[in-house]
Amino acid sequence: MAFPGTDGPCGPWRLYNHLIAGIPEDVAVRDYCLGTHWSYVTADSGTGVSFTTSGGAKRGYAGDLRGKPLREVAQLAKSWCFEEASLGVAALNAWYSQRALLDPLGCIYDAAVEVPDGTVRKMDAFEMWRPEIAAAGDASVVVVGHFPHVERIEEYARLTVLERRCSQANDVPDPACEYVIPDANYLFMTGVTLINKTAPRLLDLAEGAKTIMVGPSVVMAPFLFKWGVEMLAGSVVADPEKAAFAVKNGAGQFFGEALTMAALKRPEA
Repeated sequence: MAFPGTDGPCGPWRLYNHLIAGIPEDVAVRDYCLGTHWSYVTADSGTGVSFTTSGGAKRGYAGDLRGKPLREVAQLAKSWCFEEASLGVAALNAWYSQRALLDPLGCIYDAAVEVPDGTVRKMDAFEMWRPEIAAAGDASVVVVGHFPHVERIEEYARLTVLERRCSQANDVPDPACEYVIPDANYLFMTGVTLINKTAPRLLDLAEGAKTIMVGPSVVMAPFLFKWGVEMLAGSVVADPEKAAFAVKNGAGQFFGEALTMAALKRPEA
């Protein structure tokens, strides 16, 4: 699982290299699954999840990851095969999404529970930021990824959604990031950007915006605050057995019951 040319101290790879280096060498992988919709990696430290992203290069590693060091498996986050990268990001979350690490940082949580479609949870990142954005008046909000009910933002701000497959009136294709993000006041970006490698560039473009990373694939690592992230709105696996069943089931059933929503805000300077 070597990725030649990615270990230098400069360039976008340094984001991934720092996250990988933060995992201790003596933590081993015990189980994993590349599921239809979601993936998980279980290690000595806990279970991490990510959205299963398809596409990119052909798969280059077909060996058994069980028993391997978690840090080595996390190297897959650098793979241009997005299925492999999905496992790599899940491996990162198997280390960083631990309450033992997050509690001392002031992370806040919501219950792990399945909710009816359309229900707004108190830990929904968009709703958490709604009062500030609305108070700003005529704010420009860019969202990377067409999240459920994202159109609610139109009630209080100007909305643009960057989406690979445009389907709604406010959707624009993802190459438009170079044009719309520099003028944004707020940027919400899916954790999948860590899988498809767009995260470093998007964060560079968002220098003038408040940036919130959203979704179960978000790596809950405070190092990302140094890249300009204002809040990490991800998750912690509350029930590893339910998470594994939901991934293997393929339909996503019970997934909400398996995860605790988590939010970690950048410390005040």
